[in-house]
Amino acid sequence: MIRTAIIAAMPGELKPLTGNWHHEKRNRIDLWRWRFDQGEWVAACAGAGQNAATRALAEVEKDGPVALALSVGWAGALSDSYLCGRAYRVSGVVDTLTGERFRTAPAPADLWLATSPKVADAAEKQRLAAAYHAGLVDMEAAAIARLAAMRGIGFHCIKGVSDGFGDRLPDFNRFLTREGQFQTLRFTIFALFHPGYWPALKQMGENSKKASQSIAESVLDLLDPQETIRKRNGYPDHRR
Repeated sequence: MIRTAIIAAMPGELKPLTGNWHHEKRNRIDLWRWRFDQGEWVAACAGAGQNAATRALAEVEKDGPVALALSVGWAGALSDSYLCGRAYRVSGVVDTLTGERFRTAPAPADLWLATSPKVADAAEKQRLAAAYHAGLVDMEAAAIARLAAMRGIGFHCIKGVSDGFGDRLPDFNRFLTREGQFQTLRFTIFALFHPGYWPALKQMGENSKKASQSIAESVLDLLDPQETIRKRNGYPDHRR
């Protein structure tokens, strides 16, 4: 059986892709799987950050080795060239903590993604763009890229833009636990008392929803470009 691991941070990033897949939760990690005649696609999320991404991939591997690893999810734009709500295939990932650079499997354009240990605000986005010549920023991809390189397996990265280069948003880092879990209740209470952020948060929510849909379409186009696997195995329609 050929197994593909699709690693994200939050369930919302995967919802349009995995809505009809079998779901289970193990060791506080969400897993979704869809099996077909010759293999299995397994999606997992354990939270934000490289440690969480590592745990997610490890949980997938408990059921057997994977032949291909994908890092997917939301990212911030480091340039006005990358549009909110749209997913992009990344050609390379740089770890801002170590300086390591990882190439993905061939991608349509030369687009680098910077993996940061924290959610980047507008000022940090400017710094990252200048320092690493990257177009997008996330918190997880470098971990999956590194693990894929160690295992000698293929690696792809698909990121959907949830927030623009100059967007003024709250400091989300305040609401992430050490394990990478987002404290939704705490953030909701904060947002209620800070109406100045409401328009930007509403726009980010709309961007994120569109980005998740674009991610789903991009992942399926990558894994099954001719739709032969899906047609042969009765794949559920993800366009909802």
